Amino acid sequence: MALLIDDNCTSCDACPSVCPNDAIATGDPIYVIDPFKCTECVGAEDEPQCKLVCPADCIVPNPDYQENPDELMAKYESLHG
Repeated sequence: MALLIDDNCTSCDACPSVCPNDAIATGDPIYVIDPFKCTECVGAEDEPQCKLVCPADCIVPNPDYQENPDELMAKYESLHG
């Protein structure tokens, strides 16, 4: 499933640069994750890199986007050709 950033985000700027899919963007007032680009790093890393660097622990599963690992891999492959 895709991830989302909750209201505990401090806009520290740690997460956008580690996302292999460029799925994290500046929102108003906190960062947002594009669920159509987020693969939880499947295809690129062993675990979500944004969660590893987040000091506020505010990146959580997005309940609106339930995807299995195969679907996440297909999404990654479609983003990276």
